[in-house]
Amino acid sequence: MQFDIRFLDNTQGVSALAMDAPNHEVAARMAHDRGLRVVSIQPNQSLTRMFQRKSNVDFQLGQFSQELLTLLEAGLSLVESIETLSEKESKPARKDLLSRLVADLYRGASLSNALTQFPDVFPPLYVATVRASERTGGLAESLAKYVVYQSQLDAVKKKVISASIYPAVLAIVGLLVIGFLMGYVVPRFAKIFEDMGGEIPWMSRLLIQWGHLAHAYGTELAVGSLVLLGSAIFWLTRPSTPAQVLQWLEKIPALGERMRIYQLARFYRSLGMLLRGGMPAVASLELVTGLLPGGLHPRLVLATQMIREGTPISVAMEAQHLTSPVSARMLRVGERTGRMDEMMERIAAFYDSEISQWIDWFVRLFEPLLMAFIGLVVGFIVVVMYFPIFELAGSIR
Repeated sequence: MQFDIRFLDNTQGVSALAMDAPNHEVAARMAHDRGLRVVSIQPNQSLTRMFQRKSNVDFQLGQFSQELLTLLEAGLSLVESIETLSEKESKPARKDLLSRLVADLYRGASLSNALTQFPDVFPPLYVATVRASERTGGLAESLAKYVVYQSQLDAVKKKVISASIYPAVLAIVGLLVIGFLMGYVVPRFAKIFEDMGGEIPWMSRLLIQWGHLAHAYGTELAVGSLVLLGSAIFWLTRPSTPAQVLQWLEKIPALGERMRIYQLARFYRSLGMLLRGGMPAVASLELVTGLLPGGLHPRLVLATQMIREGTPISVAMEAQHLTSPVSARMLRVGERTGRMDEMMERIAAFYDSEISQWIDWFVRLFEPLLMAFIGLVVGFIVVVMYFPIFELAGSIR
């Protein structure tokens, strides 16, 4: 859910920003963690949000972080570094964003507070990382950690996407072939079967009836197919669709467990990065709450409350089923050694390795099964179309 937050800026004027949070209390806590002097928090229930695009969607956060890190390590100050990036930028939207950041810095605002003006570009996790570095004075180090963190997430995403490309293309081609057979070839064979006369197998009669239907209502069927395709595209582009798809996938026994592992890997990697940056455990947990999907989100809220009340992290996570046997043991080791941040990153790396192995196995199994299924469907249609011709040839003999 999105909330409209009005707060006092550095000039004592009232500014506004939009923030995604599960409820009013979490939104207020996130605003407080950002250092905002909140005036009001109201839920944004505008229907037009479904059709709005994010501003500055072409802003490359990873590239910006890497370039800023390079300039800082070269000895430039923060303001000089962002000014340099603004001067070299050719796209007006990006240049305007960087210029506004520089103007805020010249007015005395911290970088983290300046970044909060652009929630569509700089996510809360990024802002929290910068804010933690401002306390310790290690902005370059924090940016380096975020670049590594983002590259690790991108690597997992690329592996998932690359593994799904070939099956998706194969399924689309198979559907197009089946559609061509049922919409173009079968109606023409229906006319041939009628002219042949004689006894026709019942499966072939079904195809003939479909051929008559497609021939008589071809325009209506085409329009209906386009409407269904448009409805599917509209549904896929809705903001709530990814969450619904995740809920459906989580109900599949084997796949649901892998989806849970993937979300936990992202969660532990983000939490480990914040802890390594010097943020307290409870504040870090509240910031990464939004990373978990709906099914795991209430469990993390309960685990955070238990930790706030003094329960060890390993006990709270295990009690809310946010661990596996391996990660639970690793958390206990992290508590004994005092290296919880490092141990959480090791847990994420372990989960990533497990996910990669499962993806490789699934792709190797799924691709031949999909090819066999499409081949069986196409072969069945072709055999049923030609079966009356085979019978006619046999009767001639």
